[in-house]
Amino acid sequence: MEKLKKLLANLPHPIRWALIMLIGFALLILGLVMLVTPGPGLLFIFFGLSILALEIKWARELNQQGVQGLERIVARIKRIFRRKPKN
Repeated sequence: MEKLKKLLANLPHPIRWALIMLIGFALLILGLVMLVTPGPGLLFIFFGLSILALEIKWARELNQQGVQGLERIVARIKRIFRRKPKN
């Protein structure tokens, strides 16, 4: 994501905004389509929101909520696998 930020930082604002909107919404729409067809739909939705979060506040907040939810899921899975089996 940092490479993308550096690449886009050199562009004028209207061009940068248009590229972010185009790429972000394209990935978001592809992700939504992939939810009902074979493919990594949730991954594309996450990437699309991450790109849109560079310019849009609601996408930034939604992306942050998604990351926090993912962290809770990972922590829960780690707790399950750390439990010692009963003998």
